[in-house]
Amino acid sequence: MQQDNYKNRRYIIQGIFISVAVLLLLKCFQIQVINGAETRDGGVKKETIYASRGTILDRNGKLLVNNNAIYDIWVTYNQVADANIDTAKLCRLLNITGETFVKNLEKDWRSNRYRKYKPFVFLKTISPEMYARFQESLYEFPGFYVELRNVRGYSYPIGAHVLGYIGEVNRRQIDKDSYYKSGDYIGISGIELAYEDYLRGQRGVNYILKDKFGITRGSYRNGERDTMALSGLDLMSSLDLDLQKYGEELMQNKRGSIVAIEPSTGEVLALVSTPTYDPNLLTINRNRGKAYVALLEDKTEPLFNRAISAQYPPGSIFKPIMALVALQEGVITPDRGVGCAGGYVYRGLRVGCHNHAPVSSVSKGIQHSCNAYFCQIFRETIDKNGFSNADKGLDTLVMHLKSFGMGQKLGIDLPHETTGNIPTTAYYNKLYRKGAWKSPTIISLGIGQGEMLVTPLQMANLTAIIANRGWYYTPHMAKKFKNDATKIPYRYRTKNYTLVEKRHFDPIVQGMHDVVLAGTARVAQIPGIDVCGKTGTAENPHGADHSVFIAFAPRDNPKIAIAVFVENGRFGSTHAAPIASLMIEQYLNGEIDDKRKYLEERMFNSNLLMKGLKE
Repeated sequence: MQQDNYKNRRYIIQGIFISVAVLLLLKCFQIQVINGAETRDGGVKKETIYASRGTILDRNGKLLVNNNAIYDIWVTYNQVADANIDTAKLCRLLNITGETFVKNLEKDWRSNRYRKYKPFVFLKTISPEMYARFQESLYEFPGFYVELRNVRGYSYPIGAHVLGYIGEVNRRQIDKDSYYKSGDYIGISGIELAYEDYLRGQRGVNYILKDKFGITRGSYRNGERDTMALSGLDLMSSLDLDLQKYGEELMQNKRGSIVAIEPSTGEVLALVSTPTYDPNLLTINRNRGKAYVALLEDKTEPLFNRAISAQYPPGSIFKPIMALVALQEGVITPDRGVGCAGGYVYRGLRVGCHNHAPVSSVSKGIQHSCNAYFCQIFRETIDKNGFSNADKGLDTLVMHLKSFGMGQKLGIDLPHETTGNIPTTAYYNKLYRKGAWKSPTIISLGIGQGEMLVTPLQMANLTAIIANRGWYYTPHMAKKFKNDATKIPYRYRTKNYTLVEKRHFDPIVQGMHDVVLAGTARVAQIPGIDVCGKTGTAENPHGADHSVFIAFAPRDNPKIAIAVFVENGRFGSTHAAPIASLMIEQYLNGEIDDKRKYLEERMFNSNLLMKGLKE
């Protein structure tokens, strides 16, 4: 019985070996006979078909970013090593030296990046003319082949910080996303990075028959395994090309930024950061590396996006927000007046103010930007629960400010946004010790100074909130995809509400309207347009103060909300207010009134980069 079992097992094992042998023979037959006949002593080359990257347009359909064809030469080391090629001719065709040939061919084979049997890039971004010459003789150089790539081209020398640029993927990006392989391009900054998954498309593959000389003999199996490349989605941005261009012209030779938002949608109409650079400098070409290093070493920091990354004290543009919180908390009424004898005085503390008419209401307080008024209502807000409970009052103020998007990232669809800073009870407890600080200790917050910091983007968003009387859409750069089936992310289509009721905004709007009519920003008046604004002068310990202005227009049914920040621009009415009013006029009217051309020329010709101003 036991002997029969052994025989049965032997037959089973023999059957397995015979089956495996038959399968191996069939596979060899396929490789040697069927595939061998198809390739005729050559092979099948897998050719990647790169997708065209989606274009980027402005809000009116004007092309901002397009695609230009370039050619990369790839090589497989083993095929070159086994062939006898005319290296001198190859170098002549590609305009390279023999040393470059060796350097580009020899790699660190011990690393995981290169393999002798796998293709890698030999020479990047050759011109169409060079490609044409090389293609004629390509059959003489086994192991070499050319791939067509699409790289970015910029229709206008503007919007570098918004549009961004692309570059070659690194090892970390390849490990993170299996879609990418060595040599691929990816969005590095701006919209290119934010909407990479939409813009990149989907590459395809062609299988090509090659003979032993590397000459193409046709499509493998009539293309049954080929896949088509799918182009990326075309993105219509929120930018207004003409407004963006105008803003960059007004801000030339200045450090600072402009952010303009359409209040009803949250779409960013212009986002200017200066100094800036021509985005064409960072297109994929052989000079890109030198251009990037030059920009990186430039002391004016043209690569730094001040509009969303720089943090400044808001100065007096904070006063409308302070008034709104005081109204909501019932600390003041719209007709509350405060006396001002040249400033706010408390014991040994003095916060100076300028000469102005009496302040009989919150609107007048904003119109005249009275420091005494806002120091007083700040203290009353903080001390609402008693002088010894300043922590509770500050917690309430911080809660309101966060509902305005302050002290946190708003979530714009651009990388490297910063949070600004709203100091909290925990911060002051650590700085002074719990119970050791009171409302007078932190009184500078009431006029937008001290430890408070905001970004220009947050300034513009605050303005949009006032224009909307209490709500905002998260600012964003994408208006829509040309493929209507794909919508921009949901978070940009959702309203955000502040904790301040709508009814409290009317006196604030009136005050901002009076600022332009008969206050500190009369320079911002535009014929036929009701502009509401607020000037600010942000203190700067390192030089001249910064010029700040926020505004929206028209007063009713506003179409644009704007924030302008000019470093070392002195008073808000000196640079920021004129620039903001010119931007508003250009956007709403399409031109500048002849009577205001002098203001435009003054801004064009103003140069603050070289002065290092200090009052």
